[in-house]
Amino acid sequence: MPTHERATEEVWLKPVFIAKAGREAELQEALRSLQTLSRNDPGCLEYTVFSDGERPGTFVLFEGWVSREDLEAHNQEVHVTAFVEAVEPLLAKPFTVTSLVPLVISPRTP
Repeated sequence: MPTHERATEEVWLKPVFIAKAGREAELQEALRSLQTLSRNDPGCLEYTVFSDGERPGTFVLFEGWVSREDLEAHNQEVHVTAFVEAVEPLLAKPFTVTSLVPLVISPRTP
């Protein structure tokens, strides 16, 4: 098995959000709320928002899901669909999402 193939179906993503000038605090608060709610969604392994220390107004989300089905269910949740709609006017450009694949698979400890 190549090193990039997963023994499980876990899905890891890195969405990046860039605020319009003057809208940084609003975007940060919306992301903070999304983080709080999303961490309770079934299958959530990780859901943490970071502020990019070198690019003010840029926020990076690191999220992990047990399976693609869990991610798809999360994306249909009201708190996610409402977030996507609400932050559109706060963004300098549409947010991007990068799929991440671990190079080394470490077993999870209970």
